Amino acid sequence: MTTKVRSKYSVCTICDIGCQLRGIEKDGHVSRIMAHDNPLLSKNICYKGTAAPHIHNHVDRLRVPLKRVGERGEDCWEEISYKQAMNEIAERLKAVIDRYGAEGIAVSTSGWNTQTTHSMDRRFMNLIGAPNWISGVALCAGNTAAVNRLTYGWFPMPDFGNTNCIVLFGHNPRKHSWTPIYNAIKSARARGAKIIVLDPRVSDQAQNADLHLRLRAGTDAAMCLGWLNVIINEQLYDADFVSRWCLGFDELSQRVNEYPLERVEQITGVDRSLIAQAARAYASSDGAVIPWTPITDQQISSTSAIRLHSILRAVTGNLDVVGGELLSGFSQSYIPESELALHEMLSEEQKSKQLGYKDHPVFTYRVAEMLKESTDKVWGYPYADLVMGCHMANPTNVFRAMATANPYPVKALITLGNNTLMSYANQHQIMQGLMNQDLIVAHEIFMTPTAMLADYVLPGDVFTERNHVADTWSWSNRLMLSQKIVEPPEQASSTFQFWTDLGRRMGLEEYFSWDTIEEMLDYRLSRSKRTFSDFEKQRYMELPPPKFRKYRKNGFATPSGKVELYSTILADLDFDPLPYYREGPRPTKEYPYTVFTGVREDPFFQTGQRNIRVLRDRCPVPKLFLHPIDAKREDVSEDDWVCLETSSGRVTAQISVQESMREGHVRVPHGWWYPETRGEEKLAGAFISSDAVLCSDDDEFLDLEQGVPHFKGFPGRIFKVTPPVISRTSKVLEKK
Repeated sequence: MTTKVRSKYSVCTICDIGCQLRGIEKDGHVSRIMAHDNPLLSKNICYKGTAAPHIHNHVDRLRVPLKRVGERGEDCWEEISYKQAMNEIAERLKAVIDRYGAEGIAVSTSGWNTQTTHSMDRRFMNLIGAPNWISGVALCAGNTAAVNRLTYGWFPMPDFGNTNCIVLFGHNPRKHSWTPIYNAIKSARARGAKIIVLDPRVSDQAQNADLHLRLRAGTDAAMCLGWLNVIINEQLYDADFVSRWCLGFDELSQRVNEYPLERVEQITGVDRSLIAQAARAYASSDGAVIPWTPITDQQISSTSAIRLHSILRAVTGNLDVVGGELLSGFSQSYIPESELALHEMLSEEQKSKQLGYKDHPVFTYRVAEMLKESTDKVWGYPYADLVMGCHMANPTNVFRAMATANPYPVKALITLGNNTLMSYANQHQIMQGLMNQDLIVAHEIFMTPTAMLADYVLPGDVFTERNHVADTWSWSNRLMLSQKIVEPPEQASSTFQFWTDLGRRMGLEEYFSWDTIEEMLDYRLSRSKRTFSDFEKQRYMELPPPKFRKYRKNGFATPSGKVELYSTILADLDFDPLPYYREGPRPTKEYPYTVFTGVREDPFFQTGQRNIRVLRDRCPVPKLFLHPIDAKREDVSEDDWVCLETSSGRVTAQISVQESMREGHVRVPHGWWYPETRGEEKLAGAFISSDAVLCSDDDEFLDLEQGVPHFKGFPGRIFKVTPPVISRTSKVLEKK
């Protein structure tokens, strides 16, 4: 008998970059993930992507809905049907709304993993009046998009193919991490483009950089102000663009003069001559880019630092030009998530209840409403929810409300592909908030620590089990085909199906009329008079040719219609309208090291994949990086187990002595737990090595405008400890 083998196109969602790959089906299962057959895309594949069959076919994958029968967190369950689960969830949500109002419901999700929601989550919430939607994008890319909009009304995408200079603020794309960006940088370098890296470590990118500035962690804003000091005072800026299209240049000039290179050198620890050399190299390049970086997203001066990146792009003439940063706008061929979400249906009263609206408003509805008119004028629709990050509640405020009922109770959480417990700062407070809920629903493919705390756990589908047309959440206007290769487990649901079924049970049938993902895709493609079937027959990617300097027609989507170096929105909100540097917590005698968390290891994405043997074998345990001088001072050696302690918590991990580290700094990986200890350790060791326990979200540690915690440079200390008892059994780690 001949075995039938099929190949289809996939957009991988194991990490956030969305590589285009090919999936191979054999006997009803995904047997292999291969590189794309287009030579321009074929290099964009990593070992997380090729491990997809191990993930999607894993013996411990959730396949049946579960209902909690023990105490919360005891990890005791009974199997129930999907229909029963959805009926009970709907009834319990109605009870929460009746008692606490719709603001008493929060949703935490990850768009990378749950790719096919089509903003049905926001649609559902906006229709029932629930403003408290949060996501990991509040700390990574989504908040960057929101802050960029303050300056010029959109979130730009670098033109890697034509740029002559790439500036990496702590970002370190590698062959198996952010692979397409790694390949784009590699190609640009081969063309002769200059690479400038700003990173305390001698990172992979820094090793090959033309210039490496080893700044102190968390001082990005000061460095940018130093660059602008050089660029403005040496007249290296684009004077014509600044005079025609920028607001507040004189005020900005006065502000940057408060940061002479002597002061910036003192703050950052980088020699002033090197700062000036780097600023000149960037400003004098014919086309330069400062790609998005998760590092600048997560600092006490995050809003200013992100704005400074956008200001550097603008004043040097690198905005919406060849080789610079492109403002794409909405796709003209595909209805965006921003429209599907129905943000206009949420009342002003409920928007004003959004947690963070009053004190940290930059990525909340408060600023979205202030940008609505100009966004509609320039981009054709008033709500631009770019990378899902422009209409969010503040996570810290949400977890405080869960834990303390201040300013009002939040009593129900729906979490999808997010592992909420370990995905934000102050894990202890998150735990307190979760234990205080009337209802928790987790939609996942594995039993995570968060799912272990839920009342209902629903099995989700994966990218090889659904059709999709990915559009990078309007970051660009590229469309990418992802085809269903195999059927999902019978009781599994897509996030699209989950929200549709829940919406109908809540009396919203009129707004959830699509029965299948394919019907939704047909609707979204109707703008270009196509169906999903048409699209998949015609192409695997659609990328319209770029149009440059589009602002000449309608201006920028800001209140002034110009690039706002001086932000009128921040001024109206009583924040400093100009960027500034705010010093984070410094090391002390008790806590002598500068700790920076959130570093990703190549085999994993966020808190995932620790249960996948082919990936876990590449990185069996978490590693703290320490400079040899610091290791000698602490009398620790390679592979010693240590405790890293801060004022907020402590983690246990192995030491890796690294010459590449900056002295006095400790690097901490993100998202560690131990799936193999389920049943032995509480919540499968979620509190043993998780970086989320280390970072405080007290007000003094928060960025003022966004409320983002300071992950990149806070005090800590280390001491040697006995290795924890962590078993690694093949029974749990992997079976096929």
